[in-house]
Amino acid sequence: MLLIDLDAVERNIAEMAAVARDAGVALRPHTKTHKSPEIAQMQQAAGAGGLTVAKLGEAEVMVEAGFDDLLIAYPIVGGLKLARLEALLDRASIRISLDTVAVAEALGELGVRRSAGIPVLVEVDTGLHRMGRAPGAPSATLALEIARIPGIEVVGLLTHAGHAYRAIDATALHDAAVREAEDLLETAERCARQGLEIREISVGSTPTARIAARVPGVTEIRPGTYVFNDVQQLRLGVASLETCAARVLVTVVARPTEDRFLVDAGSKAFSSDGGDGPPWPGRGVVLERPDLILDFTSEEHGVGHIVGGGDLPIGERLQVVPLHVCSCVNLFDTAVGVRGDRVDHEIRIEARGRMR
Repeated sequence: MLLIDLDAVERNIAEMAAVARDAGVALRPHTKTHKSPEIAQMQQAAGAGGLTVAKLGEAEVMVEAGFDDLLIAYPIVGGLKLARLEALLDRASIRISLDTVAVAEALGELGVRRSAGIPVLVEVDTGLHRMGRAPGAPSATLALEIARIPGIEVVGLLTHAGHAYRAIDATALHDAAVREAEDLLETAERCARQGLEIREISVGSTPTARIAARVPGVTEIRPGTYVFNDVQQLRLGVASLETCAARVLVTVVARPTEDRFLVDAGSKAFSSDGGDGPPWPGRGVVLERPDLILDFTSEEHGVGHIVGGGDLPIGERLQVVPLHVCSCVNLFDTAVGVRGDRVDHEIRIEARGRMR
């Protein structure tokens, strides 16, 4: 069972909204973490100006729920998806991120047919080495090529500093965040010198958002994980156990040896994503039991060990903060919202599994 601490969620939402407000940037939170229109409504009520989604299917869920300002931070490829996008464009303002001319050309044909330019953000690789060209001249050249395509309007540059998750200390994290923003700004300056004005400088990632938001010239932040937080955020020092709002409720089902225990949730509940490491070892953090280390998971089993020989009876229920909350949440149809020890209401995770 997935539990959501609603009080912690509200505090997390308010804190990031304040970060954006104080820095004078727009907050466009990424819904891939919670996949829930209900949580998105809480973010919007706190000041989010729009939403970011990972896939077209998530966009469809959010538009159906009444949201009308979305960034799909993923290239749209293929006729079937373009037809779905066109249906959404009749109901909402939608931007697309991309990093190739071919994807832009297909979107441009849609824009020409609709007599309205499709707004796009060109993705820049600021160190993750996933999507995008290198910052500076390579990305500026790409942005200029895309801007010449009929039916396309280049409105901004976008990046995701996922490599910040490899930061070994606060200094490395700070440097990655500043570099993330400055790489986009340098690329935008190159574009401007060649006649393409870049309006949006959009940065993402929960670990870097609070820092990058304060770099002059940044216009938008797109954090996602902050709404729930997880062990990865604990390890980076940008979250505490008090701000970790999502927990998987498990039951101890076996004690094969004196120091080994098993719980009734494995990779089908926690996911297998994310790497172990200090100072929070294991596949999750067991709340109020630092002596319990969750060593590994198979599909239905979580296997751990007890440090120091403490008591742990069969049937004991434990709350475990997941290692990577985004992939964990996507494994559940619903979550249970709680306040303290009281069940408040059920939260539907309506966009879970909407991966296309």
